[in-house]
Amino acid sequence: MNKTDLMQLVDIRLSEAEVLLEAKKYHGAYYLMGYTLECAIKVCITHQVQQFDFPNKQLAQKSHTHDLSDLLAVAGLKQKLRKREISNEDFEINWNIAKDWSESSRYDCTIKRQQAEDLFKAINNEHSGVLTWLKTYW
Repeated sequence: MNKTDLMQLVDIRLSEAEVLLEAKKYHGAYYLMGYTLECAIKVCITHQVQQFDFPNKQLAQKSHTHDLSDLLAVAGLKQKLRKREISNEDFEINWNIAKDWSESSRYDCTIKRQQAEDLFKAINNEHSGVLTWLKTYW
């Protein structure tokens, strides 16, 4: 999987999540929105590897996680995240919503409409959305 593939997956999964949200399928929408962020962070991680370089084993192993906070650290964005949180309170709120996503949400039958809508807004807000911010590092 390369950077272009991951970028396409971000768009695909986000559009699928939107369809599910509109269809009131909140469980699947929530899961796919978090997966969208996971793929977006992994796009940022691709900048850690040069074309034709043999990948660093530690970087490769740390990249194989679903934890959004851990992935941000691998991408080298933790300090930039903190600066953004300090400068934009809405972004900080959005990150706090987004970071609670987990791949285990695919098994969570208790996800409600508000939770899915909150995550969608936290990701997509034009001025303070997490995905919007991540795309500045693509």
